[in-house]
Amino acid sequence: MVKLTWYGHAAWMVEFSNKKVLIDPFLKENPKSPIKPEEISKVDYIIVTHSHQDHLGDAYEISKRTGAKIVSIFENILEAEKNGVPEENLLGMNIGSQVEFNGIKIGLTQAVHSANCAGTVITGDGRTIYHAGDTGLFGDMKLIGELYRPDAALLPIGGFFTMSPKEAAVAARLLGAKYVFPMHYATWPIINGDPEELKKALEGTYHVIVLKPGESYII
Repeated sequence: MVKLTWYGHAAWMVEFSNKKVLIDPFLKENPKSPIKPEEISKVDYIIVTHSHQDHLGDAYEISKRTGAKIVSIFENILEAEKNGVPEENLLGMNIGSQVEFNGIKIGLTQAVHSANCAGTVITGDGRTIYHAGDTGLFGDMKLIGELYRPDAALLPIGGFFTMSPKEAAVAARLLGAKYVFPMHYATWPIINGDPEELKKALEGTYHVIVLKPGESYII
């Protein structure tokens, strides 16, 4: 079993039996977050999909305090080092494959955005979670689905900067994940994608799980 908790925007805690992975920890300045960074007391890895502040968020602070290792594109890791994150807390990767870290696998995938961006695929306890980061729709999502067979896809639907529900529905079909979780919407009025549109578009084929910030779902 894997527990997914949404902290609003693109921030998630993914809990495996022996590891906790925090993704895009935009908490302190996130108007929808139910939790403050200082409340994160135990985490093993922090994945930062890209360096925009609404994704990088509080990663440096949490890593310095907890010892969690930050995983991101190599150039983003160089910035973390400049900002005082200890070298032993940094894991610079790039897009290409999954790597095993103490019983779980983490990989970075293509994303269509900016700022040294990526998505991530995390595998542990027999489950695979795909977090798309900020991205538009791209055809190679089908390859991500074929390679990693994700059980759950965490997809942005806000529009304007990322996919809207229309594109996210196509992404879900390309990925083939049984569970689809909308994210990156309603934080501010400009990203106003409606998760009910995604549910309607995928009705009868996929389980679209709409969480409120702070809620969890176990797969």
